[in-house]
Amino acid sequence: MSEFHVVPADKHDVLVQAAYEARGYDADESAVAAGVCQDATRHGIRTHNALKALHLDHLFGSATGGCVPGAQVEVVNDRFKASEVWNANKKLGQAVAVAAIDRCIEMADEYGVGQVSIDNAFHYLWGGGYVMKAAERGYIAYTNCTSTLAEVVPFFGKYPTLGTNPHSWGFPTQDANGFPIVIDWATSTVAMGRVQQLKREGKELPPGAAVDADGNETRDPNKVASLLPFGAHKGYGMALINELVGGFIGGSIPTERGREGAKTTSCFYFQVIHPDAWSSGSFVGGGNQSSNMKSVIDDILGHGNEKCLLPGQIEAGFRQRTEKAGGLLFSQAELAEMKELADEVGISGWELENFAPEEA
Repeated sequence: MSEFHVVPADKHDVLVQAAYEARGYDADESAVAAGVCQDATRHGIRTHNALKALHLDHLFGSATGGCVPGAQVEVVNDRFKASEVWNANKKLGQAVAVAAIDRCIEMADEYGVGQVSIDNAFHYLWGGGYVMKAAERGYIAYTNCTSTLAEVVPFFGKYPTLGTNPHSWGFPTQDANGFPIVIDWATSTVAMGRVQQLKREGKELPPGAAVDADGNETRDPNKVASLLPFGAHKGYGMALINELVGGFIGGSIPTERGREGAKTTSCFYFQVIHPDAWSSGSFVGGGNQSSNMKSVIDDILGHGNEKCLLPGQIEAGFRQRTEKAGGLLFSQAELAEMKELADEVGISGWELENFAPEEA
């Protein structure tokens, strides 16, 4: 028996857009936000769906001044032809991120590569979704960001001074293996969204993921005070990269970000590369990039490794599952929270009985 119920995608978007508009966001940015949330849910990214997005907005966004509905982005540095620096002016993060990846693609078409660095930003949710979209359009893409809060304890430390600070890569490998390879990870063992999800579902965290207020490891999501970096010093180093990148852009002090201080906003970095800009023209068997990618992937997954997964494979599989179901998949606990959201904005029809269980 599936744990999920099927929600029509348009019904989801109407609710999420209405929720953002009720908080003062304009129709365009609300529609973009709903689309990004739908895309995360479609791929099984339950830690960064609409519930997470609107929860963040309530805690740190429009309700507290951390995000400004209707804000306009400014280009503050375009000295280099394939590079721009934006001041997001606290605009909704999803709308900024979608615009940034599109601008990077425009520059990559002209110069082979394009990058956009963004200051004064608000959380953009699932970074993997942006690079996946670029990869589906045929480009290599990368993004990282500094997180809203410092929630991660550095290696050998005891006080959280780092964000969960994700990195996301997308590669256009569809012709080689049927879906874009997307490597997307928080630099903590789990994202705080996972803690919230497990709390909602009444489940435990994995070992080595979090500590309580006394600095002792805990698997109880209700007792989590801070997170631990994945892979000890390796995850710490990856998290530090984001803070350094943010520092070069103009980023805030990590422990003041999202709280109190002279500057409390996050930073984003996006890069898009046209595949032709990487091409030597010398491929296995005299083929092209696509055939060479297939040769590389087949070799990695050969030699007895046939059961290994590729990054992005689980998400691609969940997308197929979503398409088969004919709608987005939500658990009963998630639907209960969606109903609360619907009640807040005066939208009816979100009772559990209105959504059929997913068929096995």
